[in-house]
Amino acid sequence: MAIDPQPDNASPNITLYGIPNCTTVKKARQWLDERHIHYQFHDFKRQGVPAILTEWINRFGWEEILNRRGTTWRKLPDTRKAAISDAASAILLMQEQPSSIKRPVLVVAKTPHIGFDSNEWHTIFSRDIHD
Repeated sequence: MAIDPQPDNASPNITLYGIPNCTTVKKARQWLDERHIHYQFHDFKRQGVPAILTEWINRFGWEEILNRRGTTWRKLPDTRKAAISDAASAILLMQEQPSSIKRPVLVVAKTPHIGFDSNEWHTIFSRDIHD
């Protein structure tokens, strides 16, 4: 049974960012649900790209956040791809095309984690998640 995207008992310390129909996001949500980990879900397409995107880029670099493996990237004209050369141009693309953001992004106690790796997530949730 899936947890409501923003349940009343969602942890304010855990937010999962992504797109609901993304296969990796589905796996991530299932992983959290199976462990009864309450979280808030932020849908990039319905709720928009959060301002915190800039912080993620400052922390990881725009190259790490930009999803170059997905359909959205592959469908871009080569000229548009070539124009993505720095953080500003990458942010603009991600704001216009939320599917170009690597996902999911899990934020636990204000610390972001890019992508889904069950081993990494097990380690994250083995630690104390309080601020």
